[in-house]
Amino acid sequence: MRKMEIRFENISKRYRRKYALRGFSARLTGGVYGLLGANGAGKTTLISVLVGLVRADSGRILADGTDVRALGREFLSKIGYLPQYPEFYRDFTVSELLAYMCALKGIPAAEGKRRAGELLRAVNLPETGDKKIGALSGGMRQRVGIAQAMLSDPAILILDEPTAGLDPQERIRFRNLITRFSRDRMVLLATHIVSDVEFIANEVMILKEGRLVCMDTPGELERECAGLVWTVTVPEGEDLGQFDKFNISNMQRSGGSVTLRIVSRGMPHPLAVHAEANLEDVFLSHFGEAEL
Repeated sequence: MRKMEIRFENISKRYRRKYALRGFSARLTGGVYGLLGANGAGKTTLISVLVGLVRADSGRILADGTDVRALGREFLSKIGYLPQYPEFYRDFTVSELLAYMCALKGIPAAEGKRRAGELLRAVNLPETGDKKIGALSGGMRQRVGIAQAMLSDPAILILDEPTAGLDPQERIRFRNLITRFSRDRMVLLATHIVSDVEFIANEVMILKEGRLVCMDTPGELERECAGLVWTVTVPEGEDLGQFDKFNISNMQRSGGSVTLRIVSRGMPHPLAVHAEANLEDVFLSHFGEAEL
């Protein structure tokens, strides 16, 4: 499969007086892109504009140099999409749902049946074809959701908050599926959960109040945050209120003391020492604890 280039050029969208997106510009090629932001940052709006559910007030999106609005169905046929809250018919069996989605996508019945079987095996649900959607766990429904998104073997796979509500084991399983399906295609994964993208994203875009504040590899973003992350260990009885003005990413009690991990441009305490930054620290440096 040939990789596509998607270019967002100055995309803005406003609802009444509030901007959901403001001047968003980015260039995407192959690999996994993490779209990271707090709730309300504009992630779902950006995806909705990309898949044609919402029309931007200004700007354009180009696919290999052509405006996607001019491409129409030709572009949309290259997209596999799992929305944040997929509404599947609960009385459908898994096989009925996938057959129905194949019909909507124009996939011939025989090919669709073969493809559905392959994908159910890929998502480790080979025996669920006769089970009703309503009888599945949340994690199983999400795996069926990614299977339906992959039915047409899309060039672009778009996942909006796909691990919300999943337990840690299902979240890890889902991340592994995303990596498996990312070969030779573009994956856009929108989430507010840092661990969803920390280890699988080739590049991370951090969105804040509709603006793209940074875009780079996880490693480079962490290097840019070097010098802003501290750890400080204080006795158990010391007043912790003195740290309330700082962004605290972690606090742990152990052996009569408290160790805090703090993101701060200045030294937060005389006992503070520098620590190596991770992607969660990068996220916190842009949003602050109160915004999460």
